[in-house]
Amino acid sequence: MQLGIFAFTFVRSTVEEVFDSIKAHGLEHTEFNFTAIRMQEVPEQIDEAMAQRVRTAAAERGITVDSVGGYTNIVHPDLEQRQAGMKRLLGLIRAARFLGTGVVALCTGSRDPESMWRRHPANDDPDAWDDLCASLTEAIRVAEDHDVILTIEPEVNNIVHTAEKARRLLDEIKSPHLKVTFDGANIFHKGELPKMHELLTEAIDLLAGDIILAHAKDLDHDGDAGHLAAGQGKLDYYHYIGLLKKAGFSGPILLHGLEEDQVEGSIRYLKSFLE
Repeated sequence: MQLGIFAFTFVRSTVEEVFDSIKAHGLEHTEFNFTAIRMQEVPEQIDEAMAQRVRTAAAERGITVDSVGGYTNIVHPDLEQRQAGMKRLLGLIRAARFLGTGVVALCTGSRDPESMWRRHPANDDPDAWDDLCASLTEAIRVAEDHDVILTIEPEVNNIVHTAEKARRLLDEIKSPHLKVTFDGANIFHKGELPKMHELLTEAIDLLAGDIILAHAKDLDHDGDAGHLAAGQGKLDYYHYIGLLKKAGFSGPILLHGLEEDQVEGSIRYLKSFLE
């Protein structure tokens, strides 16, 4: 496993400055996010010149763009907003290879009308699942045409809020272009933190063959996604990293949920488990 970081940790005016900041911390892997250069999370349009700058800036600095963030609410309760987000997402999938990556990271969304990262009671309704499958099926058609892999992530506030639901989704969609991002700080529902070891073990065992990206951040309570820098909360990283190793995971583990002044501390903390 190699350490990397979300590009939006370093908000700058140009892509070159973003990649300079990543390189300055000795990191050679990233998920590129357009918010790092103050653009919309999934832009309306990605022109050829911008894609070339991202790809060239990363390559010149020896940085691998392991994924690009494609976070839009693909189950938004308002159909018009959902379709607008899907249009942007499909454009990003078509552009991914030009940006220098073959992976687009997705959010499975929420029925909350204001935030795809907020839990909503309707997330468990059958029609929410149906809409998720429909949106993913549409996205996968484009991903197949452009040799791109999409990753979904179990996250307590989203439609796919357990490893079991992620497994169900993979089994229903049945596409080699759909894989998993795993974040150990995002899977604990209210009251589940005392069962951390058991739940992490079960989740990674269930998804092991499909995990292609891992995230590194931390949490101080269950019932929500983690929002702390790695090493600043309650996640047992010895257990978490050990499970990923046992599962044969050899992809990048990407830092996020941290401020710039926390990057060096998180790198030191994570390296102690990776070496």
